[in-house]
Amino acid sequence: GALSPVELIAKAQSVGLSAISITDHDTVNAIEEAVTLGRDHSVDVIPGIELSATFNGSEIHILGYFVDVHNEALLESLATFREERLKRVERIVDKLNRMNIPLTMESVLAKAGNGAIGRPHVANALVNEGHAASFQQAFNKYIGEGRPAYEKKSPVTPAETVRLIAQAGGLSFLAHPGRSVDEATLTHLIKSGLDGIEVIHPSHSPEVVNYYRGIVEEYYLLESGGSDFHGGLKNDDQQFGHVCTTLATVDVMRHRLFSQ
Repeated sequence: GALSPVELIAKAQSVGLSAISITDHDTVNAIEEAVTLGRDHSVDVIPGIELSATFNGSEIHILGYFVDVHNEALLESLATFREERLKRVERIVDKLNRMNIPLTMESVLAKAGNGAIGRPHVANALVNEGHAASFQQAFNKYIGEGRPAYEKKSPVTPAETVRLIAQAGGLSFLAHPGRSVDEATLTHLIKSGLDGIEVIHPSHSPEVVNYYRGIVEEYYLLESGGSDFHGGLKNDDQQFGHVCTTLATVDVMRHRLFSQ
């Protein structure tokens, strides 16, 4: 995300959120500071993570909630994932350079700061240096799946991802499935031990929300939802505090976790 923990907690308080979860990709470095700040400002911060998995050649994102941010296995895996992210970005930058786009790793690293480096930072650097007109154009033209500078991630199975989250004491949720997850994939993910589905998301129409809510009820899964706020992206501010779930939903998650 673009905001620091102190900025994010202040923003959450300003729009009246009682609870949030920070689910950065492949890092939990923001969690401890945010939890402490949250206590001081009456915002419950649920420790989270977002991880990538691969199934049938497609990338799937899995959210982990209530994870132990000190879990050794989790921290070791995240360090490996971040190293793989760096190598992936290096390959993307090399491809861009061979396309006569003079982007440097230094400019991408500057955008990433202390966070886990990824394609959004490449996109921001491309925009900043005038090689793309917008964040979305950078993906559509250069670094999105099927584009000339795209690089696949190192494959990790959904079962491995779910197991890692469970080992860290957390609950796993399929992130923002939209209309892209077919029934066979969904069945495989549920059999892999998935705890729930992110039903509410800015990309989900009311019909999609109802569809996944039906799946959740049919398979006795949990529901989650949120704004997927990054900071600086189109419509981010309009969605923050408006596209959200309820405290009752969070209580159900806690009950499932602590009754196991």
